[in-house]
Amino acid sequence: MELTLIAALLVVVGVIGIVVPILPGLTLIVAGIGVWAVPRGDALGWSVLGIAVAIVVIGSVAKYLLPGRQLKESGVPGRTIALGGVLGIVGFFVIPVVGLFVGFVLGVYLAELARLGSGGEAWPSTRRALVAVGWSMLIELLTGLLAVGVWIGGLVLA
Repeated sequence: MELTLIAALLVVVGVIGIVVPILPGLTLIVAGIGVWAVPRGDALGWSVLGIAVAIVVIGSVAKYLLPGRQLKESGVPGRTIALGGVLGIVGFFVIPVVGLFVGFVLGVYLAELARLGSGGEAWPSTRRALVAVGWSMLIELLTGLLAVGVWIGGLVLA
């Protein structure tokens, strides 16, 4: 019973970590399911853990491939996203709560402004980058929720 509560806490923190990208959300979800599954040592526990890990692996690959392809097709270079990420991290420490988002947007915009030379051209490119990052977060959230759903199914069957 107490392992189930620890597992539930890890899973909840993992889902929060997906929405607020500070914590490794999917890793915490898998760890939580593992805390529940491994000590059981039965077919149900191992099946639930295996299915959850498979979902997380597939979702993690999709999270990087699909938005990355979308960015490549739109012409936004990887260094633009990298600069956005760096300024997002700086923003996280400078402006509490919203700094990560503000820093990311500012970094992408500044990189595109330097690359394209005009604010009118930089903003559409920045918007495409934000849409791609949004898709990445949505894919990660759906992946985490699917893994949590498998675990809840295992809890019901147990």
